[in-house]
Amino acid sequence: MKLNPVWLNTFKTLIENRHFTRTAEVLHMTQPGVSQHIQKLEAACGYDLIKRQKKSFDITHSGELLYNYILTSQQHESDFFETLGANDKTAGTCALSCSGSLATLLYSSFIELQKKYENLVIHLEAAPNNRILQQISNGQTDLGIVTQKPDPLLFSSEIIGKEELVLVFPSTKSLGWDTLADEITKLGLIRHPDIDHYLRLYLAHCDETILTNLDVRNIKTKGYVNQIHQILLPVSQGLGFTVLPRSTVNNFALARGLKILDINSVVAETLYLVKKRNRHMPARFEMIKSQIKRSLN
Repeated sequence: MKLNPVWLNTFKTLIENRHFTRTAEVLHMTQPGVSQHIQKLEAACGYDLIKRQKKSFDITHSGELLYNYILTSQQHESDFFETLGANDKTAGTCALSCSGSLATLLYSSFIELQKKYENLVIHLEAAPNNRILQQISNGQTDLGIVTQKPDPLLFSSEIIGKEELVLVFPSTKSLGWDTLADEITKLGLIRHPDIDHYLRLYLAHCDETILTNLDVRNIKTKGYVNQIHQILLPVSQGLGFTVLPRSTVNNFALARGLKILDINSVVAETLYLVKKRNRHMPARFEMIKSQIKRSLN
């Protein structure tokens, strides 16, 4: 018996999105069409793959087995094609995951590589650290860039650079040290998915007593956005401050509306380039690695 690959892809997408409507949007299908694919797949397998509830579902044991089978099959296929083109330095697919700020920094240089080498295909995805490591583990991505050294029993990693963090204010704000704490408290924080980590790291390592002693519990939230290109917009309009990598600030179209706090020290996160442990990477990844290093430096 051969399972329909279209149904398998629909099932995999459903499990990863956990929602019928989102799955339909991702696959450019109707919701009834998604349901029909799942029903046909269950009939072909002879087992229930999901346990339906009102507006959600739980995956069954049989569904988990099938999902793992799909991931394994895709990895085997990827490994096969990777082996075929392992020695080609300028062709093949390279999948990379990193933070949104790094994706913004790296993407234009990757486009230049693809313009130069027409048979090179680069997949770039923005994701948080834990998601990146999960993607590497299950074969969804080849390389990842994370800010914490991963488990050496599962991953191979190397330091590839650093990412400087800066405290960003509206350009209209006066940033005198005598009133800085009051200004921060009064202005309020523009939040984003990495803000808690960035802010704690910055305050702990900036070597400025006024900031180190700042009680973040007294800082009110003035807004939240999870799109990297939009985080600095409310800051530039005077609505709050935030902490982001310097590269994100430099690449912001309305950078004239921003002011970076000038401090004597540099606060930076170490960046680790990560792959699955003991995995041999095709020759083209050396070119990708070199390009990343050039962009970071």
